[in-house]
Amino acid sequence: MSSAPGQTVADPRTRRSLVAGTVGNFVEWYEFGAYGFFATVIAANFFSSTSTSDAESLIKTYASFALAFFFRPIGAAVFGRVGDRIGRRPTLILVLLLMTLSTTLIGLLPTYATVGAAAPWLLTLVRALQGLSAGGEFGGAVSIMTEFAPKTKRGLYGAWQSFTVALGLLAGAGLAAILATVLSKEALTDWGWRVPFLLALPLGLVALWLRLRLDETPNFARVQQEEPRPAGAGEVAKAIALGIGRLMGWSAAGYTFLVVMPSYLQATLNATFQQALVATVLANAGFAAAILPAGRLSDRIGRRPVMVTGAALVVVLAFPLMNLLQDKESGTAVKGAAVFVAGLVVGLMAGPGPAMLAEMFPTRARYTGLGLAYSLSNAVFSGCAGLIITELIKRTKNIDIPAYYVAVTCAVSVVALLTLRGDDHRRELRD
Repeated sequence: MSSAPGQTVADPRTRRSLVAGTVGNFVEWYEFGAYGFFATVIAANFFSSTSTSDAESLIKTYASFALAFFFRPIGAAVFGRVGDRIGRRPTLILVLLLMTLSTTLIGLLPTYATVGAAAPWLLTLVRALQGLSAGGEFGGAVSIMTEFAPKTKRGLYGAWQSFTVALGLLAGAGLAAILATVLSKEALTDWGWRVPFLLALPLGLVALWLRLRLDETPNFARVQQEEPRPAGAGEVAKAIALGIGRLMGWSAAGYTFLVVMPSYLQATLNATFQQALVATVLANAGFAAAILPAGRLSDRIGRRPVMVTGAALVVVLAFPLMNLLQDKESGTAVKGAAVFVAGLVVGLMAGPGPAMLAEMFPTRARYTGLGLAYSLSNAVFSGCAGLIITELIKRTKNIDIPAYYVAVTCAVSVVALLTLRGDDHRRELRD
């Protein structure tokens, strides 16, 4: 059965769906960004001992980072199942509470100097809780936004999910840059790094208030009134596998350029903490600038041409952009333009991506299906990006590893994205 006509932007329920759907996503990615930006500081506080090198500590920090991503599919499966059975609204409220609690706890954890070997275990446990909550966030938020959206604006509505990723990463980077500027290195390492995580508490309370005012989507309400008709497990599994292929380039390039870059610039290219953060802010600014126009364009010409263009451009530009960053003769403006362009091309994939995923699954399995596709892709190709790149550079001494990583994954995504139907953006969402 096709879905009923979506709501207009003027409808208060539609506005609430956009705000409530995106605000939790902002909090999530603000925190994940902050963790990535403070990776070297966290490594020194939680994974350092007299027998551990700086490189080993950083690798362990990224291992903890990756672990949280591998709990995302579990969260997507558990919360997705709940969201497809009892509703998007109550599930998103539960996910938000877990996310806010776990993020705030990071800011309160004792360090290695205080509790010794227990410190990294406590951090890893809290990161696992964050992974569970993050896994349940994406599927619900995208379901809310696309199921309320008019058919002709699903790309734009879904793009707001990706746009708040950019805003969250920018907020994390901006706050990190401010703290690095106003605090001494000792103060930043001692207590300043805790500030971004503790701020998650007031942000989470605002997000909770907004989600409590959220309505259930018309698609889910209509399906609940019909006779139970489970979605085909084989069809959903096939769509999840295909979705992972379509997303892997976005996942890998997004985290490499937008989150891992600060540590790469510091550890490999000897940039200062402030220089690395400025570069990351520029990359995220380029990412943010492209997302909403890309989503809107995909409503006009289709998801396939926009996303294929983004993935193909990463393949073509990965090595030239990386070489510009490595070139000591390149000026600051040139390097700034390089990272801005890197973020821009990732935004071409991220804009239409949420709507593309929502269109792959029926309402009865949408929360679970798109959540699993997204979280599995991110677990492997985002969560492991820092770990893979740092470890391979350490072993091979090849500083081009980030370019190889994003070029290969985006090449695979180009092939998967070419299987999209050209008229998916014009079809009603399936029940």
